[in-house]
Amino acid sequence: MSKKIISIYGTHAVLAALNNSRRDHKRLWLTEKSQGAFSKFLSHVPYKITDDKTLATMISKGAVHQGVVLETSALEDLSLEDIVDSLGEEACVVVLDQVTDPQNLGAILRSCAAFQVDALIVPEHHSPDFEGTIAKVASGALEQVPVLRVMNLSRALEFLKGHNFWCYGFAEEGKNVLGTYEISGRVALLFGAEGEGLRRLTKENCDVLIKLPTSKKFTTLNVAQTVSIAVFQVQKQKTFLL
Repeated sequence: MSKKIISIYGTHAVLAALNNSRRDHKRLWLTEKSQGAFSKFLSHVPYKITDDKTLATMISKGAVHQGVVLETSALEDLSLEDIVDSLGEEACVVVLDQVTDPQNLGAILRSCAAFQVDALIVPEHHSPDFEGTIAKVASGALEQVPVLRVMNLSRALEFLKGHNFWCYGFAEEGKNVLGTYEISGRVALLFGAEGEGLRRLTKENCDVLIKLPTSKKFTTLNVAQTVSIAVFQVQKQKTFLL
């Protein structure tokens, strides 16, 4: 079965993809101005020099390609079963409940990479493909953080619990405040879509609901900001970040 070919654009995203041995590269498209940044790859990756207008036709309207587009294979799907046994006793995974905005997903990947999250878990039927805008915003983090798609989020949480993970849901109605509640061991941090938040069944599958200590005058952050703050605090508390 042939691998799906996707397009990745933007300097940092493409450089990271080119260095990822799990991808098979079909063609690298460059402008004369951007060619120098990719010179070390040109001897072993098929490439073509073109212009900005041509590159613009290869990606979504309004996207910024920075003079480079890479046609490459999508990363092979991984499952929880593939990865969970290899995770340590202080593992941290992030679980998203119907977060679909590409800008948020890209930013979340960056935070996961920066703060040493072991995997990002998303529902199969309510998440976009991790390419294009997501890869561009992630700025290379897509190549570092495994993205696991699950058919049923509730079953995935039960599976994690069966492997000694505690599930912490982030919600404004949480009775426990981030930074004042001890979090250790294997943890899964759950975040919902903006507006709707975590769905009822997802909340019911959480061991603890936690809220951020925001100002009473302004309690709402977007989901990418919430993930960044939460993951930083949890990993710092777990002494991963010194």
